[in-house]
Amino acid sequence: MNKIKIAIVGIGNCASSLLQGINYYKDKDEDSASGLMHWAIGGYRPFDIQVVAAFDIDKRKVGKDVSEAIFSEPNCTTIFCQDIKQTGVTVRMGKTLDGYAEHMQDYDDKYSFVPAGLTEPTAEDVVQALKDSDTEILMNYLPVGSEEATKFYAQCALDAGVAFVNNIPVFIASDPVWAKRFEEKNIPIIGDDIKAQLGATITHRTLTDLFKKRGVTLDRTYQLNTGGNTDFLNMLNHSRLASKKKSKTEAVQSVAEQRLDDENIHVGPSDYVAWQKDNKVCFIRMEGRLFGDVPMNIEMRLSVEDSPNSAGVAIDSIRCAKLALERGEGGVLHAPSAYLCKHPPHQCTDDEAYRMTEAFIDSSWGEKRNEVPDHSGRPGKQAISEG
Repeated sequence: MNKIKIAIVGIGNCASSLLQGINYYKDKDEDSASGLMHWAIGGYRPFDIQVVAAFDIDKRKVGKDVSEAIFSEPNCTTIFCQDIKQTGVTVRMGKTLDGYAEHMQDYDDKYSFVPAGLTEPTAEDVVQALKDSDTEILMNYLPVGSEEATKFYAQCALDAGVAFVNNIPVFIASDPVWAKRFEEKNIPIIGDDIKAQLGATITHRTLTDLFKKRGVTLDRTYQLNTGGNTDFLNMLNHSRLASKKKSKTEAVQSVAEQRLDDENIHVGPSDYVAWQKDNKVCFIRMEGRLFGDVPMNIEMRLSVEDSPNSAGVAIDSIRCAKLALERGEGGVLHAPSAYLCKHPPHQCTDDEAYRMTEAFIDSSWGEKRNEVPDHSGRPGKQAISEG
């Protein structure tokens, strides 16, 4: 099959895991492959994805072949596929804007990053690079809090006519104004804020949905996370966390029987522990009442390698976006966004989102640009512009 050509903004741990995975599954087949939600989508297998352009601002990555840059500091994720051939794609200098937190320069280079100090591209430069490389899908892996930088690249995607997958909690797909822009140009977008394959938020949502289905009243809950990658280091600046906390909190609130008061729910990043590297440790506590208002509680600890957890979902986002391009569908892809992201334009349970996405993949539900899913998971007739 033809390759799905992607460009990546931010050659960090998530990009490393994605590119490693593309190469890892080259030696697999459907019977021997594990760790995937789908072996093939629309006939496209994991290794049918090709990186054709890349952008970063770290001087240790800019100018290097992508295959080398993904293993450069401060990247620290697990290396599960090191034998990656040169891609012929050189990491270009990107647009900085608010793409990094200044406090990160106070840390040793091993844990932080150093801006390249090169001439930054204009929007026209980025658009031309996307066109020259025949990019079909632009993957946004900027740090949390990169509001202006994300909008810059989202507009570049629009101007270049390429699909946009927004993996971070800056609200583009879930912003009616931005969603309308992609709809008007008939360009697919999936977002916002990637939901890990089996991470803290998907687990918290599943337990919250279980409380609801089993008639257990949820009174209060928290989710505390620690990690040692640059994402957690970046988030030590709490001013960059507003959208992240909103995204994660709403992901849990949206599946609860009744919304919890703000004082009874805490969902969000908690602290940076350097030696954890890309390992994320999550602590969840849920307090509720059973039959007769008898109290109960659950406490759990989840430990996962953060970036491969993300890549297992990103690889499906890419292929769903490719299907939309082939079908001539633009605007927000509601089913994949609901299933693969924490903060889609319209929340539904993960069971419903799964069924919608399977229907999207096999074309049994022809997702129209002016249709959005209602809370039952069925297509509705409410226009996206109505919010």
